[in-house]
Amino acid sequence: MSIDASLTEARSLAAAGRLADAHAILQTARLRYPDHAGVALLSADVLQASRQLSDAVAAYTIALRLNEASADGWFGAGCANLELGAAGTAAACFARADALQPGSAPVLYNLGKSLFQLGRIDRALACFRQAEALDPALTEMTRATIACIIPGDPQADHPTILAARSSWCATIFPRPMQRQPQSVSGRKLRVGYLSAFFGAANWMKPVFALINRHDRDTFEIYMLSDGDLPSAANGYRDHDLDTICDLRGVPNEQAAEIIAEIGIDVLVDLNGYSFQNRLSLLMLRPAPHIVGWFNMFATTGIGAFDWLIGDDNVITAAEEPFYTERIHRLPGTYLAFEVLYDVPAVAPPPCSANGGGITFGCLGSHYKLTDAVVSAWALILRATPGSKLFVKNAGLDDGSIRQDLMARLLERGVSPERVTLEGRSAHFAFLDAYRHIDIALDTFPYNGGTTTTEALWQGVPVLTFDGDRWASRTSKSLLLAAGLGEWVLPELDAYVDRAITLGNDATTPAMLNTLRHDMRARLSASAACDADGLCAAMEDFYRTITSDS
Repeated sequence: MSIDASLTEARSLAAAGRLADAHAILQTARLRYPDHAGVALLSADVLQASRQLSDAVAAYTIALRLNEASADGWFGAGCANLELGAAGTAAACFARADALQPGSAPVLYNLGKSLFQLGRIDRALACFRQAEALDPALTEMTRATIACIIPGDPQADHPTILAARSSWCATIFPRPMQRQPQSVSGRKLRVGYLSAFFGAANWMKPVFALINRHDRDTFEIYMLSDGDLPSAANGYRDHDLDTICDLRGVPNEQAAEIIAEIGIDVLVDLNGYSFQNRLSLLMLRPAPHIVGWFNMFATTGIGAFDWLIGDDNVITAAEEPFYTERIHRLPGTYLAFEVLYDVPAVAPPPCSANGGGITFGCLGSHYKLTDAVVSAWALILRATPGSKLFVKNAGLDDGSIRQDLMARLLERGVSPERVTLEGRSAHFAFLDAYRHIDIALDTFPYNGGTTTTEALWQGVPVLTFDGDRWASRTSKSLLLAAGLGEWVLPELDAYVDRAITLGNDATTPAMLNTLRHDMRARLSASAACDADGLCAAMEDFYRTITSDS
């Protein structure tokens, strides 16, 4: 078979979904025409379509060696690397594709996805906006992505966040339906919790602190799950009267019918934009009262929610006009938590054993490591000559992401020997990594939430500052509730200065040793772990909004 015939037949088979047959023809063709760039590129494309991603990357490498001016080859290599989690390599591939063929919306969109995973949020958003301008067919996808990540944009303010989320809503959602409340007189109040993450023990500490305490004589509790089901291993104390509904794979319209048939009075969404597909379910108004709690860091902007639950420290009264929801504030912190699964013992601060040099660290998600964060950390390290930096997250499994972060730090004057980077671990080992950190440095504008609670529980104080939005104040909420207000600075410069002072102060190791020694007892006695108070306040709120109707 001629080379042209082989390519035509392989393309036809691939288009028909017969990828194995297409691959077989191309393997034969590659043996006969080892230097033919078209055969090599189509072979790589078929391997990628077959989900053989590592083999596809190797095949793209060969194809690009034969024709390094192939924009399609760089794009394909970028896509395969991105799916493998190699965001640094992917970004470089998409940048080459963009240089060779400027104005490709798919290239720019995927370049944005890669940059986001690297923590380069402002550049990622610029790519998404360019992609939408170039190809209106990408409008829904780009606006959905922007709506999800916009609270973490250092340049975004409240009007920008509201506009981005409302703009996405306008592209895909109808006007929210209305559902008339049913009388709750003489019966238990039915509360449904919607989440894709009931099986994630690390995430759900505040959620199970609440659910486990509900008064079953007054409330019927329903857990509507899109992921692993609640279990004792994840902190849920099984109750015979509770109902767990497995919604995995159930379309939104059907899920709405299930919830409506149950007769849920208050539906509490625990996902926010972390499980974006279910926001369409909420627009169907399957319950008369819809509340967002726990995983909310800004307005949803979609008009489906009646209420968002926060506290005085995360949302100011002046910011409420930029929310499409009414705001209810809990006393203390809206993220009061308890730890109901095995965790490592608190370890001594590492500075007590390494001559007093402070190790700063962060175990937050990699996309939160914006250029402003890296710059602030570099400034701290340069001004504290004996200090080190320890960073651990799942993204750092990949060598190209590690190289990118190291390069960003080196550009800012931090030598590699002062930095330790680690990738993912099982959760127990992940928590045990706090033994390597003396002081946790918070990220911004997207703070830690779960990360902050876990650092504190492992005895490690978290240094943060009062930000300009909800996402920038979650750590403030937790630290003030824990009685650790001295770790909350008024603004970024003070955060940097405080870290430098701590890093150079000879008394810091002794202070940290004392703080670490009694941190769990201190937390347990504080509002940060007042699960009883959280439950009482939430139940009062549910009663109030249903009685008002």
